[in-house]
Amino acid sequence: MAYYDYVSKEQLAGFDKYKYSAVDSNPLSVYVMHPFWNSVVKVLPTWLAPNLITFTGFMFLVLNFLMLAFYDYDFIASAHEHVHVPSWVWFAAGLFNFLAYTLDGVDGKQARRTNSSTPLGELFDHGLDSWACIFFVTTVYSIFGRGETGVSVATLYYILWVVLFSFILSHWEKYNTGILFLPWGYDASQVTISIVYIVTAVVGVETWYKPILWHFHYRDMFSIMIVACSFTVTLPMSLYNVLKAHRNNTLKHSNLYEAFLPFLSPVLLFVLSTVWVVFSPSQILELQPRVYYLMVGTAFANVTCKLIVCQMSNTRCHALCWLLLPMTGVVGLAVTGTVTDESMLLYCWTAVVILAHIHYGVSVVNQLSDHFNIFAFSLKKPNSD
Repeated sequence: MAYYDYVSKEQLAGFDKYKYSAVDSNPLSVYVMHPFWNSVVKVLPTWLAPNLITFTGFMFLVLNFLMLAFYDYDFIASAHEHVHVPSWVWFAAGLFNFLAYTLDGVDGKQARRTNSSTPLGELFDHGLDSWACIFFVTTVYSIFGRGETGVSVATLYYILWVVLFSFILSHWEKYNTGILFLPWGYDASQVTISIVYIVTAVVGVETWYKPILWHFHYRDMFSIMIVACSFTVTLPMSLYNVLKAHRNNTLKHSNLYEAFLPFLSPVLLFVLSTVWVVFSPSQILELQPRVYYLMVGTAFANVTCKLIVCQMSNTRCHALCWLLLPMTGVVGLAVTGTVTDESMLLYCWTAVVILAHIHYGVSVVNQLSDHFNIFAFSLKKPNSD
């Protein structure tokens, strides 16, 4: 694979000065999960590289996605008598999700324990986190599905966007304040999702279809919880932290345009993907929901990773992600009916987005590894014996 220097010299100089600064005030994280992770990290071998822990956790989420894609590709198992997801799959999904969550909490502790903390490690961690959003959201969707007592693919699409914007809010905060305020919703959601998988394995998916009260179902409760958490907790706290930095004259970007510039590409991505959903001649989201979610989530991860590079290197965020330019053409071909086989167009474009994102990630990791003279997945330096 040919590598490309995506990180500029100015950004490399910024990485040299970077110091990690984060605030985690979530009671669940502080009083429950961190003590648990502190116990876990003690049993890990000291030769185990933190980035390898990060990547392993991410692959557990990818495995969950692929496993449910095999048994419930179209999200219809919950409403189709001929499509069945075995109980062991739900148990494995719960275990893998919790392992991924645990490894995501342990990798930084292992880095500090082995004195191997680097900006590359944080970038690698948060970059994979941005891509992980699509995998855990679409995987848990199979529990409720798109049946009569489930959630429509359009509703899940907008819920996915709520989750994606909640994620990028934290990095927008850091871009403006220099401090990463870890969102409260993340820990609660990961613990809840893991428990829901295990409960489903024991009592079956049918349990979630029964109304809680009158016509109010579990699907409604989970949907409301996600949206409410984003708009009543995550968003207000983000705005408060940025406003507080502004009042303390510590805001990195006092100009309103510069402060909100990181939202331009995500908003354009939302507009483009929604235009395709709404004006699709063949109702592409109904035909290929899983692939469409994957395309949107991967494109979002690419946009977010570029923001993370900018906020860590203390450089100006780029106004436009280049991936949105060809996507504009693809959406145009689809909604105008110029390309009649929308599914094939979506397959091809999704492949392009995934390959472009992987190439970007590998190139950045390779470039920063060379810059810091380290191996990304080892504690051993290239020039050491």
